[in-house]
Amino acid sequence: MSEKKIDLGTWVNDGVEYLLDNYSGAFDSIGGVVNGFSEALENLLMWPPAWLLIALFVALGLWRIGVKFAVFTAVSFALIVLTGFWEQTVVTLGLTFSATLISLLLGIPLGIWAASSERVATTIRPVLDFMQTMPAFVYLIPAAMLFGLGRVPGIIATVIFAMPPAVRLTNLGIRQVNKEIVEAGQSFGCTGRQLLFKVQLPNAMPSIMAGVNQTIMMALSMVIIASMVGAGGLGNEVLASIQRLDIGLGFESGMAVVLLAIILDRITESFGNPQIANRPGVFAWLNAKLQRT
Repeated sequence: MSEKKIDLGTWVNDGVEYLLDNYSGAFDSIGGVVNGFSEALENLLMWPPAWLLIALFVALGLWRIGVKFAVFTAVSFALIVLTGFWEQTVVTLGLTFSATLISLLLGIPLGIWAASSERVATTIRPVLDFMQTMPAFVYLIPAAMLFGLGRVPGIIATVIFAMPPAVRLTNLGIRQVNKEIVEAGQSFGCTGRQLLFKVQLPNAMPSIMAGVNQTIMMALSMVIIASMVGAGGLGNEVLASIQRLDIGLGFESGMAVVLLAIILDRITESFGNPQIANRPGVFAWLNAKLQRT
């Protein structure tokens, strides 16, 4: 091993230790909020019986995609229940939704800001590149040091890993709105806020929803890895199968992850389809709310 000329790792370690020594109270407060939010969402998902939650997903699949996908959803969840992974699947679903909601709450406003300022867009671009290309396992180390073990460091690491698509596609969607439409809104006397909520966001909604879809998929992949710091869910079963070299357990838990990913991907992808923008339901309601703002 060659001698180091720049000991970057030591600088990073010193920086994390400085944060722990001086801002541990702040990290405890953030961890408490994140844990409370995630626990409440998990309890909400655990509250209904399995058949009712499955029925909700089947109905959503039938409404958004069609009969074949609804049947696939029902069969997939039935298989997860019969193999004994239902509780772990709900925990994984709760972790994914928690990380996704936090990512969107931070990422969409940041994407709007980047779309309105070229300087902001230029500044955050390398940061987003860094967040997406850094190996996911690396995020678990400082997260575990700052927030301890459990679901909180897993969610924090997942947010860092999953947020960039929300920022990028929100920024891209707003920038791709037809300039003639924007100019028409300005000519009618729209304020900046009205222009954003009545013109830009409704027209950028397909791109934003694509960002939501990508954020969910990346969050799901990361919460599985987050089992290494005690996040729980299906990731624990995958990790246990590796530790025991249990191929059967690995296949069963991995299959549950795959089926859950397909269901979430197809449903969220359907909301980004421009052809259903005028279809009655959540998408049309969201567009109507933006138009009335």
